[in-house]
Amino acid sequence: MPLPASIAALPGRTAEFRDRLTAWANINSGSEHLAGLERMRAALRAEFSGRLRAAVDEPVLPGTFASALRLRARPEAPVQLLFSGHYDTVYGAEHPFQQCALLDAQTLRGPGVADMKGGLVVMLAALEAFETMPEAARVGWEILLSPDEETGSAATAPLLAETAARHQLGLIFEPARPNGDLVRARMGTGIFTAACHGRAAHAGRDPGAGRNAILALADFLPAADRLNQELPGILLNVGNIRGGGAVNIVPDFAAAEINVRVSRPEDGEEVIRRLHAAAAPINAREGFRLEITGRFNRPPKPVTPVEERLFAAWQACGAELGVAFSWENVGGGSDGNLLAAAGLPCLDGLGPTGDWLHSPREKVSLPALAERAQIAALFLHRVAIGQIELPRRLAQHH
Repeated sequence: MPLPASIAALPGRTAEFRDRLTAWANINSGSEHLAGLERMRAALRAEFSGRLRAAVDEPVLPGTFASALRLRARPEAPVQLLFSGHYDTVYGAEHPFQQCALLDAQTLRGPGVADMKGGLVVMLAALEAFETMPEAARVGWEILLSPDEETGSAATAPLLAETAARHQLGLIFEPARPNGDLVRARMGTGIFTAACHGRAAHAGRDPGAGRNAILALADFLPAADRLNQELPGILLNVGNIRGGGAVNIVPDFAAAEINVRVSRPEDGEEVIRRLHAAAAPINAREGFRLEITGRFNRPPKPVTPVEERLFAAWQACGAELGVAFSWENVGGGSDGNLLAAAGLPCLDGLGPTGDWLHSPREKVSLPALAERAQIAALFLHRVAIGQIELPRRLAQHH
């Protein structure tokens, strides 16, 4: 079967995609930078609504001043797909990494070029190509772009769960792996705080009356870190420590933030139990109290038989275009974790090939923008003509 003309034309638009990505990545949209998020959402709304015929709205998210961006086309169609992405980045307004630069003709470095503004470019290009085909009338779709994915999607989570029920498959345009592979399964993620309370005292006049919270916390943290060796399938990272004040005062408070990633839900329960057990010896000391607070904000995303079948179909689309790839289990979370928890099968890592995410070296392969858009558009075309069968919808409501 010949390739539809709009799909074949995508590589010739690489310069256009590069310029679009550069413009978007040069807008700072750090998760806590509300003004930047608003500018980014306005730019996305203009570009997506200008190129796609769809109903557009900006759902308000409880607990934050930021909003999501949603576009929806043909909700009455027999096939319904969800296109998921986020427009926030990890680079705040004061971060030194603010502008894009071409490293060479095929590589763009910049904040969010891979994670995941490059994925948004791929998403838009794929849908734009697909919408030129008469077969598109059989497929309805919804785009949902969130402003808080990098901080755990706490405000967007209820909207994601509600949206999942309307669809048969979620397509997550997070970046592909550096070697081009997609994402197979994701670990669940959680953030916890270990807060140690001691007793203040004058460091020169009566140090023995004090209880040094920093030193007590320092005793606890190696025990927490040992869980990496003691519990297979978990990752634990102590990422931030604060405490103390004037150096002539025995510090009465210290806290550490701990990132935890687990492969199975039961692993999370065991990590919490072990953290409290490690805190017990500190709490047994006179004058100390060590509290563990926090939660898992994303459950693990395992792979399902439906996803294995649909990945094979996606992989076949790549093979037809001369692109070979597999898929990998990864430690990072995404909104795919939340959609999967709501019962929606998902394919993840559909965005461009990138590397050095969350660092000032973040980069993306420019040819991969068109390449991944071609694969996505070809998959959509095969769904539309009935060559790829999707699971039944979770709920028949619009």
